[in-house]
Amino acid sequence: MLASAFPKLGIAGFAWVAPAFLVFAAGESRGRERFKLGFVAGFTCWLASLYWLLLIPVRPIEKFFPFLGWIALSAFAGLYHAVWVLLVRSPESKVLSREKLRSTWSERNRFAVFGAVAWVGLEMIRARLLTGFPWNPLGASQYELTPLINIASVTGVYGVSFLVVWMALSLYDAAIVILREPTRRFAWQGEIFLPLAVLITVFGIGFIKLKETSDRTGTDLRVAFIQPDISQRMIWNSSSDDSWFRGVLELTQHALSNETDLVLWPEAGTPKLIRYDDEMRNKITDIARAHGVWMILGSDDAEPARNPTSPKDADYFNSSFLINPQGEIVSRYCKRNLVIFGEYVPLVRWLPFIKWLTPITGGFKAGDRVVKFDFKHGKKQPGTPVHTATLICFEDIFPHLVREYVDADTDFLVNLTNNGWFGESAAQWQHAAAAVFRAVENGVPLLRCSNNGLTCWVDEHGRIRQLLRTESGSVYGAGVMRAEIPIRAAAEKHVPTFYRTHGDWFGWACVVITVLGTMRRIRASRTEVSVAAPSV
Repeated sequence: MLASAFPKLGIAGFAWVAPAFLVFAAGESRGRERFKLGFVAGFTCWLASLYWLLLIPVRPIEKFFPFLGWIALSAFAGLYHAVWVLLVRSPESKVLSREKLRSTWSERNRFAVFGAVAWVGLEMIRARLLTGFPWNPLGASQYELTPLINIASVTGVYGVSFLVVWMALSLYDAAIVILREPTRRFAWQGEIFLPLAVLITVFGIGFIKLKETSDRTGTDLRVAFIQPDISQRMIWNSSSDDSWFRGVLELTQHALSNETDLVLWPEAGTPKLIRYDDEMRNKITDIARAHGVWMILGSDDAEPARNPTSPKDADYFNSSFLINPQGEIVSRYCKRNLVIFGEYVPLVRWLPFIKWLTPITGGFKAGDRVVKFDFKHGKKQPGTPVHTATLICFEDIFPHLVREYVDADTDFLVNLTNNGWFGESAAQWQHAAAAVFRAVENGVPLLRCSNNGLTCWVDEHGRIRQLLRTESGSVYGAGVMRAEIPIRAAAEKHVPTFYRTHGDWFGWACVVITVLGTMRRIRASRTEVSVAAPSV
C-alpha cells in the first residue's frame, strides 16, 4: 500500500491508511519481532518503489550491479520503517485478544501524534545520513492535493507527512474503539476530531492561497524546453555522439522563434566538454547568436586536478552553463550533491576494492557553492532582469539544499536532469513529485528540463502548469515545450516563505521529540522490569 501511494500507480489515499496497517500487523509483538516485521514491510515497499533501478543499462557482465544496488538501497531504506514500528506501539495493541485494554482518549491521541512525529523524525534522518536519500517522503505521495501541500511553505514536505500519518493512526484508534464498544455509535468520532479539524483548516488556508490573484507588474519570460529522449546507451557510446547531438540541435531549431527568450537543455545535453570542444561549442553558440536567445544547458566540465599525480590529471564536474545571445559562456555551476555509486565512489582512496562494486569507471568532483544565473531579456520589454539558479539531477529532492538557491531576487529555479537511465518508468514521476514541493517550500516557480520526462514547470503553489507530452500523449519521448513564465518587475521584492527563512524547524522538532520520547520509554521499561523482578 505504501509503494502504491506513489507514482506511477499514485493511489494517494493508500498513504492515509498504510501506517495504520503497519501498527495493526505488529499487534502484540515486542522488540525484535516488531523490528523484523517493520523491516520486511519497509524492504518490500522500497523494492516495489525502486524497481526502476533494474532498468539501468549496463553491459551483460555488469548486470548484477543494478540488482545489487536495488537490494542494498531497499534494505537500507527499509531500516527506517523497522525502527518506526519498533518505536510506535498502540496502547490498544491487545484489543483483539482476550485481554482488552481500556486506554483513555488522551493516551490514544498521544500514540497517534507520537507516531506521526517519529515518522517525520526518521524521514529527516534519512534525508541526511550517508549523504542523504530523501526519495519518496510520505508527504510527496500527496503532490496532486495542491491545497493540502501548501502547508509545505511553513513546515516543508515533512508537515504533509505528519498530517498523513497522524490521520492514519487516528483512524486506527477509531477502528479500535468501534471494535471495543460497537454499541456506542459515535464514539469513534472523538478519535479523528482533532486531526480532521487541523486538516480542514489546512485545506481551507490552501484554497485561499490558490484563489489569491497575482499582482505582479512584470512581464513573461518565453522559454523553450528541449527534451531529446537520448538513450543512456547512446550517451555512453562515443561513436553515436554526432547522431544524437544532431538531434538535439534539430529539436532546438524547431522550437525557436523570434519570441523565445530562453532555451533549456537537460543534464548531459552535450556529448563532449563544452568548454574544450570548439566545434561543438560553436554549433551551440551559433544558435544563441542567430536567434538572440539565452541558453541554460547541462554539460560535463573539467579543470586541472587540485592534487595531480600526472600532467594529464583533471577534476571532472557535472555542470550547467549560461550562454548569452552573443554566444559567450557567462556563468557555470557545478553540481554539489553527487549520486553515490553513480557519480562518485565513497572511500575509494582508502578502500580501492569498492570501485568493483559499481559500473562507473571514473567520478565527478562536487561543486563548492551556489552560482546564480542572472541575465536580462528584452524582446518585449528591453532590459528586464531575470534571476535564477540551476539544480542538477536529483539535487531538487533535498529540501534543505534547495533553500540555499533562493534569495529575495530569485524569479524561478531550474532543474536540469537526465532520467534516461530508467527507461519509461515511475522514476520520472516520483522525481517530479519532489520538485512540486521545492516550488511550494520556497515560493518560486520551478522549471524542469529532462532528457526523457517529466519536462514541465511548476508554479509557486505547486501546480504543474505545463507538461511536455508527445503527439501520442507520452511524457517520455522527444519533443519541445514552449511556456511563458511570469517574472516580477525589478522593483518588486520576493517575499520569502516561512520555510525558506527558518528551514526545517518542524522536522528538527520532530527529531528532538522522537529522541526524548524514546528515552522516556526506555527509562519506563527499565523501571517496570526492576519493579517486576523478585526481591532476593
